[in-house]
Amino acid sequence: MLRIILLLASFSLVYGQAKLVTLPSKSPIVTFRIVFKTGAAADPAGKEGVATLTASMLSSSGTKAMTYKQILDAFYPMAVHVDDNTDKEMLTISASTHVDNLDAFYKIFRSMLLEPGWRAEDFERNRDDQINYLTTTLRGSNDEELGKEVLYNEIYSGRPYGHNNAGAVSALKAMTIADVQAFYAKHLTQSNLIIGIAGGYPSDFPARMKKDFEKLPKGKVVKEKALQPTSITATEIKLVEKKTRSVAMSFGYPIDVKRGSPDFAALLVAQCYLGQHRSSAGRLFVRMRGARGLNYGDYAYIEYFPQGMYRFEPAPNLARQQQIFQIWIRPVEPPNAHFALRLAIFELNKLIAEGIPEEDFAQTKSFLVKYASMLLKTKSAELGYAIDSAVYGIPRYDEYLKNSLAKLTRDDVTTAVRKHLRTNRMRIVIVGQDTQKLRHQLATEAPSPITYNSPKPQDILDEDKLVESWRVGVTADQVTVVPVDKVFE
Repeated sequence: MLRIILLLASFSLVYGQAKLVTLPSKSPIVTFRIVFKTGAAADPAGKEGVATLTASMLSSSGTKAMTYKQILDAFYPMAVHVDDNTDKEMLTISASTHVDNLDAFYKIFRSMLLEPGWRAEDFERNRDDQINYLTTTLRGSNDEELGKEVLYNEIYSGRPYGHNNAGAVSALKAMTIADVQAFYAKHLTQSNLIIGIAGGYPSDFPARMKKDFEKLPKGKVVKEKALQPTSITATEIKLVEKKTRSVAMSFGYPIDVKRGSPDFAALLVAQCYLGQHRSSAGRLFVRMRGARGLNYGDYAYIEYFPQGMYRFEPAPNLARQQQIFQIWIRPVEPPNAHFALRLAIFELNKLIAEGIPEEDFAQTKSFLVKYASMLLKTKSAELGYAIDSAVYGIPRYDEYLKNSLAKLTRDDVTTAVRKHLRTNRMRIVIVGQDTQKLRHQLATEAPSPITYNSPKPQDILDEDKLVESWRVGVTADQVTVVPVDKVFE
């Protein structure tokens, strides 16, 4: 039944109508995911952050009839909360409620989305929260996420993806309620809308919701724009100068692979083998942390994975036309930073040159089949992934991946890796202190020998000799330094 619903939702994209993705069950918890196919990529120039601020003004503000405090007071005995998330091409408002409270909750929830109050105090509070996230959380206390997000800015500089989803500090400070209202009117339309609902709701409830949301303007069906990044012809390194005790690193480049692409499953196997998020079995983890004790962990990605230091599994509703391949090196001690970067590139090169060992290939496939099912373990996640599948035009995610993996061979993975992955022409972002010293080491390709506090096997020591002189491939003009307070400004 779900597969039929998804196919119908995908088909209706042509006609610009609101779409429904439903997952009825006997659960007493009813879950909502209201997704608009718009986001930070649609922020006008000079208004970076308006999509995220619009979402906050819907989920964390009053309606025409109720103040935000009155809404919170009403929600408290229901034990409900409304969340929002804005990515490049998806703006999501989500919530869950017990079926006993469904009518009372939905009456308010509907008004939050369809009859926002646009109060000045709500606007100022949400805008300040967004600015504080950029300046205090991201710049000030989260070096790992900082490096990952700057990497996206570097790869997509000058393109629709080329700013943080939360925006730019200067743009937010100049933003007005009128800017948010204009974004809401233009982009939050029926043609962009996907209504997702799961749980033990009455059978007529989805149709009722769809009827209610016809209050939104129909909007125009806008043909998807090409969101390609700037062409990367050489490796460049951005050093973010910040007073911090350790060094966080991320590097990567765009790939023309997303869910539904012929090479998606093959690259997912390669990613998992190299470094599944928070897994101690990945090659990077084993060789960098396990064998050498360099840091907490090292992982690889072929899809956007925000908030990685807090999450064990990827969140749904981050569907994108464009993805990047990325390696995340969690913070290392400054003396080992150059070596750690070289070692990660060395391991990537080894994967490209030699492929995945046959035994590891079989184990990785087996893991991914089970892992895909685990991603759908809650109704909220299952609903989110169902919406993503409708957007990508694929079946239910676990079925799609299981069927793709069943046909996959080791040679398929090797071919896909050599087609899409490389160790040159990439962007590297490094967050640390006293970065001028590291800049000189990188630009001169100076040897970076590593010392240990305990004896290491001879094979590790022999490999270290190769790694310490591995060429990253940059010159002085390809390594730049930026103060942290200028990032996201």
